[in-house]
Amino acid sequence: MTQTTITVIPGDGIGPSIIDSALQILDKVGCNFNYEFAKAGLTALEETDELLPQETLDLIAKNKVTLKGPLTTPIGAGFTSINVSLRKQFGLYANLRPVLSFKGTKARYDNIDIITIRENTQGMYSGVGQVVSEDGTSAEAMSVITREGAEKIVTFAYELARKEGRNKVTAVHKANILKSTSGLFLEVAREVGERYPEIESSEMIVDNTCMQLVMNPEQFDVIVTTNLFGDILSDLCAGLVGGLGMAPGANIGENAAIFEAVHGSAPDIAGKNLANPTSVILASIQMLEYLDMGDKAEKIREALKDVIASGDRTTRDLGGEHGTTDFTQAMLDRL
Repeated sequence: MTQTTITVIPGDGIGPSIIDSALQILDKVGCNFNYEFAKAGLTALEETDELLPQETLDLIAKNKVTLKGPLTTPIGAGFTSINVSLRKQFGLYANLRPVLSFKGTKARYDNIDIITIRENTQGMYSGVGQVVSEDGTSAEAMSVITREGAEKIVTFAYELARKEGRNKVTAVHKANILKSTSGLFLEVAREVGERYPEIESSEMIVDNTCMQLVMNPEQFDVIVTTNLFGDILSDLCAGLVGGLGMAPGANIGENAAIFEAVHGSAPDIAGKNLANPTSVILASIQMLEYLDMGDKAEKIREALKDVIASGDRTTRDLGGEHGTTDFTQAMLDRL
């Protein structure tokens, strides 16, 4: 069997410890990956004077699949978001953020299974037309939505729903106010939905979506939306299942994919063996599914469910008293 090589970016803060946890688990379940490690974020800046060294970009391009820990972009002028830069560089147009209820968490709901699919490169995050007046009294930013971009992301959502046997896709918009950009997105979403008659299509204004997610989240299955709305809604969905520590993310393009923990680097607990590795473990499950290794993904998912439900060596945010290494060992024992 040909060995698959993946790029691994340990990241900043708690990143290296939770990435190490995920790699141990991938090895234990028999994935037989070859890992090539790369630097990005503050760690890279300190060593190379670059947030995203060319060597890292070359490895991502070569291996096509990357597992990434949280990165820190320094706050201040001159520093562009590393995650936004990676999405643009590799055309990672689809941001896939699933949330699933796990018994044993402190979540308010116990039956959530929602996927938010966010357009990743356009809209308010396109970086186009950001201007502040010389006197600092006004600022402008441009939102750009293309028909091609909208069609790609909505089609991605319906294809995923079909592949996973999901029954409903909800297009989230603000076309009543943003008649040009959101209007175009909604128009395209309606057109694409007609190609999938076996899947229920619905549409909802973004502010109502937020309220409905809090009051009646069970009505949602797959949500597809534009960049800014998707960023906000995916974090709201994470709150339904226990927070960002329980939420992974995948950034998928035509020629590359990056799987990541979506929470921050938490420098205040870095090196203290306190971090919950669940988010990056779930991201590694997404990676396995992307690589058509669903059997191994399911083994890890079932082990994770059992560790959290039983409270066996869980971290403090899950109500336990243990740290990253003990949590990891609980996983390895089950695998």
